[in-house]
Amino acid sequence: MATVAECSKELHVLAVDDSYVDRKLIERLLQISSCKVTAVESGTRALQYLGLDGEQSNVGFDALKVNLIITDYTMPGMTGYELLKKIKESSVFREVPVVIMSSEDVLTQIDSCLEEGAEEYIVKPVKLSDVKRLKDHIMRGEPQANGKSGLLKRKLIDDIQASSVPLSFSSSVACDLESSQLPSSLSSPNCPFKRPKLL
Repeated sequence: MATVAECSKELHVLAVDDSYVDRKLIERLLQISSCKVTAVESGTRALQYLGLDGEQSNVGFDALKVNLIITDYTMPGMTGYELLKKIKESSVFREVPVVIMSSEDVLTQIDSCLEEGAEEYIVKPVKLSDVKRLKDHIMRGEPQANGKSGLLKRKLIDDIQASSVPLSFSSSVACDLESSQLPSSLSSPNCPFKRPKLL
């Protein structure tokens, strides 16, 4: 079910992730950045929220003024890539920036998402600096000329390729936030969630 958190700024972000822990983490990062957040657990629920599933949306039009969609890539039922394609096929939401999150930095996967119209591809764990940068970009409303956008996207791929840092599993949640900024369920030393951490 969708949860909405109201904040002081106008930026409204739809966050999509099947993992409860990841969903709560991205929701918290967005709230820290003063965003209004709607979090859903699947691509299907995101389409229902946006009214793109062929049925009447159960939220008012104002709630549908989404400025940014952030979605996980790997989800059961409908992947983030499939959700991206549906959004870009919509006459109403095709101009809304879509950011893909994934724990995988597979270049063919990244290329496919960017070519399909994704604004950016972020390798998890998502950091507070990632969210702030995205928010600043959206709030400035910078026009994305095709040439400039293509260069930025190609630079992102080159950066990922150049870094090729191996991942290992940490015994605790790895992210840029201090534990005081995380929900108690994530900051607990007994949290069973294991997130890939850079060596």
